[in-house]
Amino acid sequence: MLVGMMMAVSFERYGRLYYLDPGGHSPSVGDKVLVPTDDGPEVAECVWAPEWVSEEVDDLPVCEGMATRADIARDERNRTRRAEARSQAKRLIRANGLPMKVVGVDYLSEGPTFVVYFSAPHRVDFRDLIREMSRALDTRVEFRQVGARDEARLQGGIGPCGRDLCCATFLKDFEPVSVRMAKDQNLPVNPMRIAGACGRLMCCLKYEHPLYQEFKASTPDPGSKVGTPEGDGVVIGHDVPREKVVVRLNDGGRRCACDRADVCGPRQAYESTHGQRSTSDDEGEAG
Repeated sequence: MLVGMMMAVSFERYGRLYYLDPGGHSPSVGDKVLVPTDDGPEVAECVWAPEWVSEEVDDLPVCEGMATRADIARDERNRTRRAEARSQAKRLIRANGLPMKVVGVDYLSEGPTFVVYFSAPHRVDFRDLIREMSRALDTRVEFRQVGARDEARLQGGIGPCGRDLCCATFLKDFEPVSVRMAKDQNLPVNPMRIAGACGRLMCCLKYEHPLYQEFKASTPDPGSKVGTPEGDGVVIGHDVPREKVVVRLNDGGRRCACDRADVCGPRQAYESTHGQRSTSDDEGEAG
């Protein structure tokens, strides 16, 4: 049952997605629309045209309509201002020899104010830098230090999976990630294998973890004796992304990957309930 409409926009090409209520508007992919923000309506690009969805989503911001030529021109001017502020910040940071790295710049038209986001290995005294930059740009400037995860989200990039970073596209909040989640997903506890572009544990370990828990809770454990369409065998592993159970068959030791639904419950449980046929029974049947 379809209960509501939703669309998605992005402020930067291949950037983070923001979901909106179309509010009666029908933009196509690539159209410029107005998105409500704390600093007033901003121009964004429609990357997912409005369509009906089966889940009711509450509290979505409502699209304020199609962007006019004046709106687009204002957006281009703001982009130019942000680029100028970024260049000035980098120049002054080098001139002052500060251990800072600029990772993003926002321009707030009300004020107006530039907000410069930076990363640094420790706290930095940038009071002189603010004064110099305010004089150079003739406006108010703020500096805000961000952590490794926020730096990756602001800069964007490609993750180990070959896709755009989750934090820069659809993830809204960062949740705690533990090494235990990597172990539950049969991943090697090697920082080079389970770390993201930010150098911290990959966010996908968190939101994929419930899938592995659910799969393992309803599937025979490794070492269990099972029956498969290809014969009896022993479970030696799980292929969770494909929802397969890897079984070593008793007949010749061949391996096969079976759908979860095709693998019988653990033969051990069956035998403990019904008991094994005795050798004498087998001989009697044979006779």
